[in-house]
Amino acid sequence: MTELGLGTLIDGRYRVLSRIGSGGMADVLLAEDQQLGRKVALKLLHRRFAENPGFVERFRREARAAAGLQHPNVVAVYDRGDYDGTYYIAMEYVPGRSLKQLIRDEAPLEPLRAIDLTVQILRAARFAHRHGVIHRDLKPHNVIVDDADQVKVTDFGIARAGASDMTETGSIMGTAQYLSPEQAQGHAVSAASDLYAIAVVLYEMLTGRVPFDAEAAVTIALKHVSEPPTAPTALNAAIPPALERVVMWGLNKNPAQRPKDADEFIAALEAVRASIASGAEGQRTAAMAAVGAPPLPPLGPPADGPLGYVADPSAPAPPVLPAEPPPAGPPPEEDRRRSPWPWVALLVALLIAGGAVAAFLLTRPSRVTVPNVVQDQLSTANAILQNAGLSDGVIYLPNGAPSGTVIRESPPAGSRVNRGSKVMLTVSSGPGTTTVPLVVGDTLPLAKAALQAARLKLGRVIYQASGQPAGQVIASSPSPDSTVAVGSSVALYVSSGPAKVAVPDVTGESEGQAKSDLHHAGFRVHAVSQTSSTAPPGTVIDQSPPGGSLELPGATVTITVARAPATATVPDVRGDTPAAARAALSQAGFKVTQRSRNVTNPAQNGVVVRQSPAAGSTAKKGSTVTILVGHYVAPASTTPTTPTTPTTSTTPTTPTTPTTSTTGT
Repeated sequence: MTELGLGTLIDGRYRVLSRIGSGGMADVLLAEDQQLGRKVALKLLHRRFAENPGFVERFRREARAAAGLQHPNVVAVYDRGDYDGTYYIAMEYVPGRSLKQLIRDEAPLEPLRAIDLTVQILRAARFAHRHGVIHRDLKPHNVIVDDADQVKVTDFGIARAGASDMTETGSIMGTAQYLSPEQAQGHAVSAASDLYAIAVVLYEMLTGRVPFDAEAAVTIALKHVSEPPTAPTALNAAIPPALERVVMWGLNKNPAQRPKDADEFIAALEAVRASIASGAEGQRTAAMAAVGAPPLPPLGPPADGPLGYVADPSAPAPPVLPAEPPPAGPPPEEDRRRSPWPWVALLVALLIAGGAVAAFLLTRPSRVTVPNVVQDQLSTANAILQNAGLSDGVIYLPNGAPSGTVIRESPPAGSRVNRGSKVMLTVSSGPGTTTVPLVVGDTLPLAKAALQAARLKLGRVIYQASGQPAGQVIASSPSPDSTVAVGSSVALYVSSGPAKVAVPDVTGESEGQAKSDLHHAGFRVHAVSQTSSTAPPGTVIDQSPPGGSLELPGATVTITVARAPATATVPDVRGDTPAAARAALSQAGFKVTQRSRNVTNPAQNGVVVRQSPAAGSTAKKGSTVTILVGHYVAPASTTPTTPTTPTTSTTPTTPTTPTTSTTGT
């Protein structure tokens, strides 16, 4: 593929505006979608990879995997196709810069800002994990941050969906600095592998450096497997200890000892955020147990987890008595008898030792009993401890107890400690927060189980008509990914199936128009023809259900259509000319046979004098009607001769000749 210039039209749709960047597999261009008039980020696979089936499949799978992840923190994929011998993906264009560039420009980031960015990345990972997609290459290069610090995760190019796996056994996919130990060894990856990479990104935001780096990728991979990371506070002392513990928890070599999922990682970060916001996050506590008290039992995850800690009472140790000088050996008998100085020295030593003991007894701190302040409010507990001559330290922890309630103290109540010692109080910061899970598309029982797993309660269930199948969750309130207090109620909107709609009234319409109207309204049509003597053939004369009734979309409406009758009444054509009779009978649907019949009535000559079937009778359409047309024949008749009477005249008589008369026409 040749270098693409500005204005190049890709696949007849995307016009190149500028070049955004280039990666190991593809170039990324800013283009304008000519059909929808919006800017898109167009990723074009490098030509050298377009002929490699493995890379092409990975590229296509990125489009498939990301296209199914519609989430505020995931870059949306709009389209994919091929162009000039290679392949492209059209994605959502997010103005901003990569998180890697932000780290280069501004690291180390403030803890609260780093937490906020990490939580957004975790929400994207959580959404992908719930849909069976593991990113496998999470790194700051694949995270876009806009000017409002809104995060979008992109590049699912080597993501794994479901049970499919593009890599062969022993191969390594990903970027070396962000590989999990199991991924670096070519083992199977899981959601925990993505969480490790996110912990590396958080480490880098807080320190400006990745935990492991070297010139060779193999060396970096070996460090992930075998070397412990440098503590973040060794690189940035401003990192709160609790936040450091969360980072190190996520960087555990053993996937089983990391946060079990993105939700647990988010909860730990939110707890640290609450602690920092409340001002409770203080100096790192020393790893020493309280004098005369058992060690504080661990809270939450193990001690190397985000909430583990060790108590730090500042009880002073009792003074050490001066050691008695060793004897110098027994003096000679004669010297002992002769010299009292050894006894004097011993007496002086005893006096000094006694003075030291007396001084210790007079100056040692007094001992007090730790009062019970569990279940008290922090302000009340603070006053009680001060009255007892003790100070307090505070650790906040999400808990079901009301916010500000003391839920644990160390040393425990009843312990004897030096006056002025510090009692560490674990105080509830309230139930903590959690994120509303995405339950849209789930059945009600599945959604309820998901809410319980997120430590939320099912609130009202509101049934609404929708195009989704009945019983499927169509929305929640609060909406998915909202941060709410643990134990909050979440209302679910459940589909009751499609809403009923009014059936159009199509009576009186032609059959074709009626079918069109009913189909447009979402109904199926069954047409039944029926003979009608009044309605024009092809007209709808009835429907069921009737017009105006409410039915579910997709229901069947039966229409009854008038059709021409099968029989007709034979018209009376007697007295008509043959042409007129034929026309009348043909219009009524009959065939005509004509025959002649002799008539003696001149008025019947040339007209129909008889028909069969008879006029007014019913006959099948298409049957034959025979007409008889009159043909006048004059009757044969003779005039009788009148006899002549003889006369006496001498003139001879002439005989009369008879005459025959025929009437013709």
